[in-house]
Amino acid sequence: MSGELGAIGFIGLGNMGFPMAVRLIDAGHSLVVFDTRPEIVASAVELGAQAASSPRDVADRSETVLASLPSVQASRDVATGPDGVIKGQRVKRFVDLSTVGSTAAQQIQAQLAQRGIAMLDSPVSGGVGGATKGTLALMVSGPREVYDLIAPVLAQLGTPFFVDTKSGAGQTMKLVNNLLAATALATTCEVVVMGVKAGLDPSVMIDVINAGSGATNASRDKFPNSILPRSFDYGFATGLMVKDVRLYLEEAAALGIPSEVAAAVGRLWETVMSEEGAESDFTSAIKPLEAAAGVVVDGRPAG
Repeated sequence: MSGELGAIGFIGLGNMGFPMAVRLIDAGHSLVVFDTRPEIVASAVELGAQAASSPRDVADRSETVLASLPSVQASRDVATGPDGVIKGQRVKRFVDLSTVGSTAAQQIQAQLAQRGIAMLDSPVSGGVGGATKGTLALMVSGPREVYDLIAPVLAQLGTPFFVDTKSGAGQTMKLVNNLLAATALATTCEVVVMGVKAGLDPSVMIDVINAGSGATNASRDKFPNSILPRSFDYGFATGLMVKDVRLYLEEAAALGIPSEVAAAVGRLWETVMSEEGAESDFTSAIKPLEAAAGVVVDGRPAG
C-alpha cells in the first residue's frame, strides 16, 4: 500500500508515536522503525514493522521518514545529529510530528535542505486517544508538493490541515492550540476546586459546565475520564505541556505581543511541574490547587 512512497520510516515510539506507527502498519504500509528503547521496537516488530538501529539507518532504508519526539533537542539530534536522518542515503522527505516551535523547525529545515531533504513540520493535537483512533489534527507546513504527496499517509493518522508553505507555520499553529488547551485545563481545575471548597459536588459541576457556555475539551473529556475518577492517566506528561507553554511564550515575546494570560497560565504549569514532576500526567494540574484549598475533587461514587 505504500505505493510510490515505498517503505516509510518512523522514529520515536512513545505514547503518541507508537499508536501512530501501529495505524500505519495496519493500513498496509511497510514501516521501518527506531526508538531508543529496544523493547518498544520489539513490540512494533511483532506487529509487522522492521527494526532499524539508528535514525540514520531508518533514513538509509526509507525515502519518507516521520518522527514523533518529546523535546526540541531530541528532534535536532534525530534530524541533524551525527547519526541522524540527515546522514541517510535514501531519505528524500522528513516529517516532524513533534512540537518544537517555529525557530527550531526552521533551523532543522534549513540544515536538511542543504542535503536535498525536504521537510514538513506537522505537529499534532488530540492526545493518545486521537493517535489510537486516527482522529488527530495535524498542522502541516512546508513545500506544498511534498504535502500533496504525503497527505494520504497523514490521513491515516487523522485530519491534516495545510497551514502554510512557510517552514515553522505549523508549529506556531500548534502552540496557539496548546496554549488554549493548557488554559482551559488550568482554569477548569481552578474553578472546580473553588466550587468544591464552597460545597458543590464536582460531578454535578462538570455536568452543568458541559451543558452551558463554559464547556471545553477539559470539562468534556479530561475531567470525566482522568480527574473525577482520580486516575490521572490521560497520557500526556506535565513536562510536555510546560514545554509547549514555554515555546508559546518565547514566540510571543519574539513577536513583541502581549501575553499576560499566557504568562499567568505558564506560572501555574511551572508550579504543577515543580510539585508533581515532569513525568506526571498533565491532569495532575488540579493537585496543587487542591492542596492550597484543602479539598479533594473526587467524582467517584460513594463507597
